Amino acid sequence: MQLSCFDGKRITVDRKRAALHKSGMTERKPIRKAVFPVAGLGTRFLPATKAIPKELLPIVDRPLIQYAVDEAREAGIEQMIFVTGRGKTAIVEHFDVAFELESTMNERGKDMSVLEATRATPGDIITVRQQVPLGLGHAIWCARAIVGDEPFAILLPDEMMVGKPGCMAQMVKAYNDVGGNLISVLEVPHEEVSSYGVIDPGEARGALTEVKGLVEKPPVDEAPSNKIVSGRYILQPEVMRTLENQGKGAGGEIQLTDAMAKMIGTQAFNAVTFEGRRFDCGSKLGFVEATLALALQREDMGAEVRAMAKRLLET
Repeated sequence: MQLSCFDGKRITVDRKRAALHKSGMTERKPIRKAVFPVAGLGTRFLPATKAIPKELLPIVDRPLIQYAVDEAREAGIEQMIFVTGRGKTAIVEHFDVAFELESTMNERGKDMSVLEATRATPGDIITVRQQVPLGLGHAIWCARAIVGDEPFAILLPDEMMVGKPGCMAQMVKAYNDVGGNLISVLEVPHEEVSSYGVIDPGEARGALTEVKGLVEKPPVDEAPSNKIVSGRYILQPEVMRTLENQGKGAGGEIQLTDAMAKMIGTQAFNAVTFEGRRFDCGSKLGFVEATLALALQREDMGAEVRAMAKRLLET
């Protein structure tokens, strides 16, 4: 009888824990780790990316990956996990000490502060190899041993998010309030939704919207909302187990969207509407737009760039 009574209590406790987990009210571990999928070949930018990783192409004077890492650091994230492929070692070298360069600059009295953002505490930059390009979901799964049993962030460097505070900082703030799983979304004109993944929204509370489902590139007349998924995520570690047993989806790849869709309803899932601008730097036009927009914002060159653009438009 005592054993039966004990089992009853355990079942009650387990049910309470499951309910709390679904509502996002579990004890929240901090977001300390971020995964950056950077194994792509960058074929849209050939021949520029034949020998240089696309993530190191500069927006003005900083490579694309630097903006994503800075965004993660601003959000309090400590450990950066790069899921790389062959030919991507230069990404890690960007965050390493360049002894000859720094010695020469120091000897010549050059300003060393320009390199400050490229420095990393030993052990805070970790790489893992995605040996076969099997999609975003597979790339994230490759980081499972490093992520462990902690919630973690995902940042897609191709999607450059510009805001104050940054997109991930806005998401971490929301995570500290509600926990669970979070995705960043942006509102776009309804006629553009067929180019993106969109959320099926539930209850909305300010910038936070409950996610009831995810739809990949829906026809305009079937789209459940105009809130598009925008390349930033905070996910619970259980997504790794979902990805481990997941088959191939759209394009013959293991899709992260499919894994998240399976978790909706079993865990808290919310979207954070980002207050800021998004640039699709995976496209040439988006890359040029980001470069021009950020150059115009710079105090050291904004006025000259604006005058230059005006001259070009008048010729």
